[in-house]
Amino acid sequence: MATRWGIASAGKISHDFATALGTLPKSEHELVAVAARDLSRAKDFAELHGARTAYGSYEELANDKSVEIVYIGSLNPTHLEIGKMMLGAGKHVLCEKPMAMNLKQTKELVGLAKEKSLFLMEAIWSRCFPAYDTLRREIAEKSIGDVKQVIVSFGFNLRDIDRLNQKKLGGGTVLDLGVYAIQLACLVYGHEKPVSVKAGGVLNGEGVDSSMSATLIYSSGRTATLVTHSEVELPNEALIVGTKGTIRMPRFWCPTSIVLPSGTEEVKLPEAKLKFNFINSAGLAYEAAEARECLRKGLKESPKVTHAHSLLIAEIEDEIRRQIGVFYDVD
Repeated sequence: MATRWGIASAGKISHDFATALGTLPKSEHELVAVAARDLSRAKDFAELHGARTAYGSYEELANDKSVEIVYIGSLNPTHLEIGKMMLGAGKHVLCEKPMAMNLKQTKELVGLAKEKSLFLMEAIWSRCFPAYDTLRREIAEKSIGDVKQVIVSFGFNLRDIDRLNQKKLGGGTVLDLGVYAIQLACLVYGHEKPVSVKAGGVLNGEGVDSSMSATLIYSSGRTATLVTHSEVELPNEALIVGTKGTIRMPRFWCPTSIVLPSGTEEVKLPEAKLKFNFINSAGLAYEAAEARECLRKGLKESPKVTHAHSLLIAEIEDEIRRQIGVFYDVD
């Protein structure tokens, strides 16, 4: 039986998710309903993507008995409210990153999912790409020896993007771009909590970070250096450096290739009928497939992005923001 999806929000990332969903077998994935605060936007979205129903409120989506799992693609500050609403109505949830605005809110969502015995996954789609399976394997097999350093840069000129620059929209590079860099360091180092975090950054007029540089220091002399920026384009790659060699991941947040000491591995993304808004968004199909696989197995969390992983990432985000001086009303 097909996994029956609902989508909360009709924005750009939701469009890309629905488009990616369309590349998967209809026997496995069905887009049942979409909800937005503006009914006309929801109707346009439903017509474009072939969803059966459009709603002008998230409450109506939560009450739709035919929806099994909801993808939340709304703005960061609404993740907790909509996540609680969907879980409270008995829906499984795949929630865009960051799962919530801080560690406290993330704990609240995870706690509710456990209480309701429902599946909850932070949509760190990167981890569902085949290149990440390769990365896990190479680290486990110690093909580059003992990893001592991770270097990640992630930045674009995003000065005109409101959601990134406005505090009321949950802006700042730490929550928007930093989550990708942080999750990679966490993955490489086995989700061990850093011994210490040292961070600095530049705040815009709204009081959110337009750039951030952080060093995570781990046990046994291992470090991770993370840089994010919203005013200039950075190299946008990850280097995982070990005692015997280096692994390079171009476009590490949505990689179609990974450069190993033994050579380069490449994977082609699925073809879609509609255009995407963001780079390599066809890869969102990988996380949709992962969510379906978890539901079929009766799992309440994905082994690729566990609740513990999300809590650690949120904790590191909080600490980096604290040191830079970025605080939201909910902190």
